[in-house]
Amino acid sequence: MTPYSPGKPISEVKRELGLDTVVKLASNENPLGPSPKAISAVEAAAKDMHLYPDGAAFDLRAAISRKFGLPGDQIVMGNGSDELIHFLGLLLLGSPEDEVIVGDPSFVRYDSAADLAPATLVKVPLDSNQRHDLTAMAARASVHTKLIFIANPNNPTGTIVRKPELDSFLKDLPAQVTVVLDEAYFEFAADVPGYPNSVEYVKDGQPVVGLRTFSKAYGLAGIRIGYAFAPADIADGLERAREPFNVNSLAQVAAIAALSDEDHVRRTVENNRLGMERMVTCLHEHGAKTWESFGNFVYADLGRPSAPVYQSLLKEGIIIRSGDVFGAPNCARITVGTEAEVNAFIEALNKVMDPSLLSVAAH
Repeated sequence: MTPYSPGKPISEVKRELGLDTVVKLASNENPLGPSPKAISAVEAAAKDMHLYPDGAAFDLRAAISRKFGLPGDQIVMGNGSDELIHFLGLLLLGSPEDEVIVGDPSFVRYDSAADLAPATLVKVPLDSNQRHDLTAMAARASVHTKLIFIANPNNPTGTIVRKPELDSFLKDLPAQVTVVLDEAYFEFAADVPGYPNSVEYVKDGQPVVGLRTFSKAYGLAGIRIGYAFAPADIADGLERAREPFNVNSLAQVAAIAALSDEDHVRRTVENNRLGMERMVTCLHEHGAKTWESFGNFVYADLGRPSAPVYQSLLKEGIIIRSGDVFGAPNCARITVGTEAEVNAFIEALNKVMDPSLLSVAAH
């Protein structure tokens, strides 16, 4: 296994390069921060940190149940959706002959679910539009296939598959296959025509597990909380497999409060739309190719090795994600920041990529 390589922390860059101001656009965090309601909820609950959390996360599961109309026994909480990915591997993979099919490139923790089982990992390249190639993935499925992970939107490319093609894909799969729809960036794509919703497949009794997180649109990445929608038997298995008290008490109250703050999510999505437009325009002016992203980040082919660009931007106080970690050395993934952070990125990119090019106007 290759150890997970997280985005470089702001404190480390400041320390190494002697910078006072650093903008992190590497980890797809919410640049607006958490909901004020979530902050207040954590402050109020902090006095009870000496008590173990509710191991069943009853109130939080009830809040999720009300919001999405799914029974509480089909909702499972995790210490981030990463933990649930790991547990799905433990639960559904039983021998090295079992297969896990993933897109390539996609979220690396799917690979780990296979490696830790251990099971056989099958990587299917994305299509020419950087989307999951569902036709090729279906063709590769066999009697040994147990799990298929589809990140929708996909990380790192930001692309999506739509409902008609996903419906057709599900019909063609062998009966023993469970499809995991990882919807970490769901809130950014929810209003896109034809965007499929895992909740509807679970309600319909299909062999689908949906994964969501509070780390992205809700801005709770630092306290690690995610959740799954699953068929009742899989949900029951996950409940048996997870550790007691796997979701801490502060995360639970923060998530309940964040879930109720729809205005904060709307502001987050709108900030993302405006910032992405400006970042894409700037990248295109430097000859980069981008793909339409439905997440909170831009995936770009810079037309040159991205590692030197990454290092040059670091010196300017901008942290992005070099494509080397995705097996795409000419590409980069760049999180959309606040207006001020987008301004700083554009100014730095203009300097690094083409010093003679005037900065895109900040507005």
